[in-house]
Amino acid sequence: MIELTPSQIAALKLARDGDLYPQPANKWTHQNATVTYAKTDRWKERPQKVKSVTAKTLGELKEPGFLERRHLDDDGSKDVYGITMAGKMWLLKNK
Repeated sequence: MIELTPSQIAALKLARDGDLYPQPANKWTHQNATVTYAKTDRWKERPQKVKSVTAKTLGELKEPGFLERRHLDDDGSKDVYGITMAGKMWLLKNK
């Protein structure tokens, strides 16, 4: 059984919601991610920040096979990453 840190678990959950695309400053997040507002906030006063993953965390999740590149012919630093079935199964069993 592989133990993951809280930041790695958050990265897996973010990848489960959609593929991760490269952003400036070695961050990865969903394509066209924008600041959103809480659904329960009636006046939309409290913005929810864009969740992102660092390149280091992304690399740590690639090693055990929880994330994979979607387009293998492109440059790896600019490629899109998505969650694998192993990553989905880990989330089901643990969180």
